[in-house]
Amino acid sequence: MKVRLPAALVLPAALVLLLTLAACGETPVDPGVGGIDHSTAPDEILVRISYEGGFVPVEWTYSNFAFYSLLGDGTLIVPGAQIEIYPGPALPAISSRQVNEAGTQAILEEVLAVTRDIPADLNDLGFMSIADASTTVITVSAGGVDRTIRAYALSELTERPDGMPEREYRARLSLQELVATLTGPTEWLPEGSLGPEGPYEASAARVFVGKHRAVDDLKQEPMPWPLDAGLAAFGDPVPPGGMRCGVVEGEDWNTLRESATAANQLTPWTDAGDRYSILFRPLLPDERGC
Repeated sequence: MKVRLPAALVLPAALVLLLTLAACGETPVDPGVGGIDHSTAPDEILVRISYEGGFVPVEWTYSNFAFYSLLGDGTLIVPGAQIEIYPGPALPAISSRQVNEAGTQAILEEVLAVTRDIPADLNDLGFMSIADASTTVITVSAGGVDRTIRAYALSELTERPDGMPEREYRARLSLQELVATLTGPTEWLPEGSLGPEGPYEASAARVFVGKHRAVDDLKQEPMPWPLDAGLAAFGDPVPPGGMRCGVVEGEDWNTLRESATAANQLTPWTDAGDRYSILFRPLLPDERGC
């Protein structure tokens, strides 16, 4: 990656400059030679792919998270293995692994090659005669590019609708291929560029609390709320209504996570004689609040 330091600086001065920038909170830059410039901060996104909207339960809206997040330090966060049971675990399965600089450069090259070919006025790839689909949101921030492209019903569209310009249709096909490449088999990446995959350990989570909704034929064992802060006034109301959201972090999250690991999505949580339904959404490194 390119480092933009004056050529006249000798090494000690360059190190002083880099340390000064880091101390001032500036985004760090990888000191490698050549390649695509990018942040190396562990809480800044280089590439992200997510779904938004669509005809989905409100619970999905609360707990949904980006299904591909590459951060500046090479951390790659994706959905983990999903267990085919109902009710599912209370905590969503999220995996992470490290991508070395060679792998990061390969991913950025792939993403930038596609997004640079998409005209600048196609940041929102429109609606067509498909109802209730989600919008695929692709974000890239590297190599001087800071762009978000939104494509409604990206995977559902299999042929060009009447009236859709050819350039828009071609852009959608390119984005389809990009998503398939990034989320599919990884053999195209440089050998040895991916570290082992393991569970993502968040340091905080959004916790959505609402009145317990029992399922008559699936009675569940209750779980006591383990924190001192009670659930009756927990968090703030969130649209479309009916639940409140608050962030639990640090040691409180460690304590709550232990209980949540033994719970499922239908578990009634008890506090002060009342029962509540709770949804958990671990925060990704760049996320804050509800």
